[in-house]
Amino acid sequence: MTTDAVAEADRPARLYAAPLLFIGGEWRRGGASSSSPVINPATGETLDHLSHASASDLDDALKASSHAFELWSRTKPGRRAEIVTEAARLMRDRAEAMAPLLTLEQGKPLPQAKAEILAAADMVQWYGEQARRIYGRLVPSSLEGGELSVRHEPVGPCALFSPWNMPVLLASRKIGGALAAGCSAILKPAEETPAAIAEVVRCFIDAGLPNGALNLVYGIPRDISKHLLSSSVMRKVSLTGSVGAGREIAQLASTNFVRTTLELGGYAPVLILPDADIERAVQMLVAAKFRNAGQLCLAPTRFLVHETVYERFTTSFAEAAQKLVIGNGMEAVDMGPLANARRRDAIVSLVDDAVGRGARALAGGASLNRPGYFFQPTILIDVPDAARIRMEEPFGPVAIVDRFSDLDAAIESANATDFGLAGYAFTNSASAQKKIIEGLKLGVLAFNNVAVSVAEAPFGGVKDSGYGRESGEEGLSEYLTVKTVHLA
Repeated sequence: MTTDAVAEADRPARLYAAPLLFIGGEWRRGGASSSSPVINPATGETLDHLSHASASDLDDALKASSHAFELWSRTKPGRRAEIVTEAARLMRDRAEAMAPLLTLEQGKPLPQAKAEILAAADMVQWYGEQARRIYGRLVPSSLEGGELSVRHEPVGPCALFSPWNMPVLLASRKIGGALAAGCSAILKPAEETPAAIAEVVRCFIDAGLPNGALNLVYGIPRDISKHLLSSSVMRKVSLTGSVGAGREIAQLASTNFVRTTLELGGYAPVLILPDADIERAVQMLVAAKFRNAGQLCLAPTRFLVHETVYERFTTSFAEAAQKLVIGNGMEAVDMGPLANARRRDAIVSLVDDAVGRGARALAGGASLNRPGYFFQPTILIDVPDAARIRMEEPFGPVAIVDRFSDLDAAIESANATDFGLAGYAFTNSASAQKKIIEGLKLGVLAFNNVAVSVAEAPFGGVKDSGYGRESGEEGLSEYLTVKTVHLA
């Protein structure tokens, strides 16, 4: 048994251990000279050190992915469905054991960690079931005796880049789509949160996935993306990340015309109209806003409240936020820390800038004087237009609340950023709903609920929030290419 195999076999004895790379069906230590610490954001303590992939490791992953694609793309859809759905079953079975890894490395409370894993399993399950339903079509031919068909085929080996905020769900959605379509993949998750998603990869392995069909690498993001996307092996890239990262990936992908899906930032507006059920809206929105310490691209963040219900809403919203229990996610709390020091520092800077320019904090407004990267659930009002937070997505436990009197003006204000991912509105007025649907420039919109990301429907944005879609039929089609065949 190799040294790496011994280390892998010993993993269950430790509460947390940084994972190895997984390339061509083997767990192995990264060959690069660099490594990175995995930090517990609730304490600031180092959990372990993560080895990075070398150029040789990445070349091996490319070869393994290329070879496995030839096998996996020809595997019968029914068999692909069996393997992918079995992986989803294993994810559910192991969710209880996987959740502490996610909480330790990312910070979210244990119930939220388990919920993320189960939601990810649902995503994988849906894609697995759809593997049987990748249909083509026949088109009448203009030639005598001709037959014209449209076929959908897997696009090729994929590079999948996923972030640290929802490391299991966002990576699993990409893995499920790629494998269900018949593609092989190289997954590069965030180095801050490597262990929980490695356990998801293990679920696919144990489900019977062929060697090389799914590879796992870690390292310096810019170096890995440049290496992978400069190879002619890669035919598809999917990134969930920042706008800056999206621009870099788009440029790299353009060299070899690699198909690209980008799910980037969001700064979700929320419209509260006079007929809204305020109590119900507050209950849903506090949970949605401060889940995962607000580190969600779809988190409701910019609240536009009609003047007739403004005082009632802001009072209830602030009171509910102040009741949230903050602490170590391994304990019974409502909200954990921010995932890393740079995120906490960014939130401190944005809130201090806004308050310094005249904004008022109805709730929160400061970091906690304790180890870890904690920041209070914060609600800002009277935020001036010059404040940075007006244009910069806070990506944390901060909401800003404005009042409006005219719906058209509110829609214009909601559109006044470079983002266009998710949005929310609370009203039962059919005419108002129609105006909001037609007026808001974004990719997904929810009325009187907060469920904007589900397995069976597409999710994605417009403007600087990216392009392409994940989930639903549209998400699966991102991993397929179209071939037209004309027989005569």
